[in-house]
Amino acid sequence: MTFAELGLNPAILSAVTACGYTVPTPIQEQSIPLVMAGHDLIATAQTGTGKTACFVLPALERLLAKSALPGKGPRILVLTPTRELAAQVMESARGYGRGIRPRCGTLLGGMPYREQLRLLSAPVDIIVATPGRLVDHLERGSIRLDRLEMLVLDEADRMLDMGFSEDINKIVSRAPSERQTVMFTATMGGEIAKLAESMLREPKRVQLAVSTSSIPLIEQRLHVADNLNHKKELLNHLAGSAELTRAIIFSATKRDADELSRELSRNGFPAAALHGDMTQMARNKTIERMRRGGIRLLVATDVAARGLDVSGISHVINFDLPRFAEDYVHRIGRTGRAGATGIAISFASSADRNYLERIERFIGKKLPEQQIAGLEPSTTLRKAAPRSGAPKKGGIPLGNRFSKSGGSKESNGKPWSKTAKPAGAAPRRGQRPEPVIEYRSRRPQL
Repeated sequence: MTFAELGLNPAILSAVTACGYTVPTPIQEQSIPLVMAGHDLIATAQTGTGKTACFVLPALERLLAKSALPGKGPRILVLTPTRELAAQVMESARGYGRGIRPRCGTLLGGMPYREQLRLLSAPVDIIVATPGRLVDHLERGSIRLDRLEMLVLDEADRMLDMGFSEDINKIVSRAPSERQTVMFTATMGGEIAKLAESMLREPKRVQLAVSTSSIPLIEQRLHVADNLNHKKELLNHLAGSAELTRAIIFSATKRDADELSRELSRNGFPAAALHGDMTQMARNKTIERMRRGGIRLLVATDVAARGLDVSGISHVINFDLPRFAEDYVHRIGRTGRAGATGIAISFASSADRNYLERIERFIGKKLPEQQIAGLEPSTTLRKAAPRSGAPKKGGIPLGNRFSKSGGSKESNGKPWSKTAKPAGAAPRRGQRPEPVIEYRSRRPQL
């Protein structure tokens, strides 16, 4: 199938062709006809599958017919979890709509109200908004949703993760009940199912499995860490590697992202944080600095990095493992893009064992464990499989098997060899370099 076969208006089709697209992606091929036919839709698809066009193109088609309702409110409303994603949606709307020139704009937190109020002072076709700022405008009375024809929730799962559930309910309560509702999500958990049930009317379903097709281009590595300080020592070592040219480091919390980026910078590695508490101007500046080579290391939370597209990422480092296995694929997909190769490195401690097992089940393989000389862990994550409780023949008792290389060590009947030590024992003084600065040790908030 081609875009021409989807029945798009010639002006819209011409803009799509000018953008270099002729064949729709699988999610576009399945979703666009359903949305153009007026159905409510819930689609499960990951970032990078072309889902934005699934609702932008049908929205533009809808705008070709004039609204029968008076007022200045938007006819199309797109809710996104982050300002970066909102900017991408708006860019697509303007690009695909260049032939019909819709009046559109964004309502984003962290941006001046004056410009947004000017936008809302006249009838508008498309609004792309973050939930919090839209609720602000609803409560101020500066926007009404009486004319709303289509409501789109992009990355609905992420919005719920960020605590926007109450804001979404407020927005829906102000929208006409006969609207068309389209929802895109990367995961389909219980909360999303409840939200869909309350918002959508007899929705059609499109489900696209999370793609792991790019994983073969990405070399995946696992480093076992004893604690937070050990993670930081591993990170400092990797940051000094010549093979790392540009990296995104994923942290579990905003606070950790800030602290980690500051410490990396103090240690001589140009780094910056990216998270939802930063103003839009600061986030744009940070991303631009990385694109221009001003920083090598971007320490980001999942929310801030969702939809982030920076070329030339040689490494992705999971300083904290994600809670959901799908997010692991999203994260490492920031490298190895456009046919290039990349390296994805994950740190895991004993507290992360369950998350690690979920990731490995999801991708269908074990992450190969590597060690750095002088920074070997004193614990293991892989569960041994003892036979009737007896030690492995010719080896060390299973509870005590350890060697500098991480494998077994012949012990000639002794509990452990001269260079080995029991699992969980304290490392020898001098075996691993001391941390560069004092850092408060706590378990990452997963």
